[in-house]
Order: sequence, then structure tokens, then C-alpha cells
Amino acid sequence: MAQQAGTVTVEQTRSPIGRPADQRQTLIGLKLNKIGRRSTLIDTPAVRGMIAKIAHLVRVVE
Repeated sequence: MAQQAGTVTVEQTRSPIGRPADQRQTLIGLKLNKIGRRSTLIDTPAVRGMIAKIAHLVRVVE
């Protein structure tokens, strides 16, 4: 599947169990809730900031 310009796809790689509530809410904000789930989002500074906040729980899919 070709990725549109201006989008970013993230995949959840780790569990939010034992993480602070704000990190759990950030995962929900990125439309992720289970390991292995992928979400394609518009590439904005806000989304990049959310990804940076939980970089240890997700990976950016190329």
C-alpha cells in the first residue's frame, strides 16, 4: 500500500502496562491500544510530538 504524502504510520510495539497515565492517553490519542496495531495519521508537529513522547512504545513504519 502506497503511503500518502504528509502522513505517518505508527505501530505499537510495547504494552502501556505500568506506564504513567499520560503515556496511556497519548497511545489512545494516536488511535493505538494493542500491540501490533497500526495507525496512519496526518504528519503534523503535534503528532510528531506525541510519537516522541512514547517513542519507547511505538515505531514509525516506513
